Amino acid sequence: MEWLADPQVWISFLTLTVLEIVLGIDNIVFISIQSAKLPAEQQKKARQLGLLLALVLRVALLFSIKWVMGLTAPLVNFAAIFGIDNPSVAQYLVLSGRDLILFIGGLFLIYKSTTEIHHRVEGHAEANKTGAKVVTFSSVIIQILILDLVFSLDSVITAVGMVDQIGVMIAAVITAVVIMLLSAESISNFVNNHPSVKMLALAFLLLIGVSLTAEAFDQHIPKGYIYFAMAFSVLVEYLNIRSAKKAQKHQEKIS
Repeated sequence: MEWLADPQVWISFLTLTVLEIVLGIDNIVFISIQSAKLPAEQQKKARQLGLLLALVLRVALLFSIKWVMGLTAPLVNFAAIFGIDNPSVAQYLVLSGRDLILFIGGLFLIYKSTTEIHHRVEGHAEANKTGAKVVTFSSVIIQILILDLVFSLDSVITAVGMVDQIGVMIAAVITAVVIMLLSAESISNFVNNHPSVKMLALAFLLLIGVSLTAEAFDQHIPKGYIYFAMAFSVLVEYLNIRSAKKAQKHQEKIS
C-alpha cells in the first residue's frame, strides 16, 4: 500500500476520475432519453439501475484486464473474406473483438438516435406518448445494458492505458459513477424539460455512434473535437433558453 503515499497516484486518480465522468456523459444522456419513455414512477429506478449496471460492468471488466486487452487481437479478417489484396485498404478491414463491439454498439446508437429524431421531426409526438405506454421496464433496461457494455469497454481501455494500479482504476470508476448517480436526475430533468436540448442530445448520440463505428475501422476522431463541439452547442442552447425566458418575462410584464 506504499503507492498510496505517492502524489503521482493521486494525480492519476483525479485525472482518471474526471475523464471517466466526461466519458460517462454520453451514457447519462442515453439513459435519460430511454428512461423518459417509462411511466414517471419508474424513470428514477431505471436511471439508477442503468448506472449501477454500468458500474458493475466497468469493475468486472477491470478485473478481467487480460481478457479486455486480448480483445485488441485480430478476430475477423474481412479483407481475406472478400479477397481484398490492397494493403492500404486491407489494414482497416481486420477487426478485433473490441472493434466488433464498438461497431455493433455504434450502429445501435445510430439506429436509436435516428429513430428518435425521425419521430420528433415528423411530428409523431402523440404517437410517442401512446407508444410509451407499451414500453416495458425490462426492454428499456436491456437497451441501456447494451450501450453500457460499449461505453464501459471504452472507459476501461482508457483506464488501463492511463494507470497501472488496478486499485486506482476501480476507485476512479466507482467515484465517477457515484457522481453520475447524484447528477443523473438533474441532467435527465433538464434534457427532458427542454425539447430543443433533447434534440441536441439525440444529435450528440448520433455523433458518438458515428465516432464509435469509425473507431472500429481504425478511423480515430479525436474525442477533444467531439466534446468541444458538444460543449459549444450546449452553451449556445443555454443562451437561447435564457434569452427566451427573459423575452417571456418581458411579455408578461407588458400584458
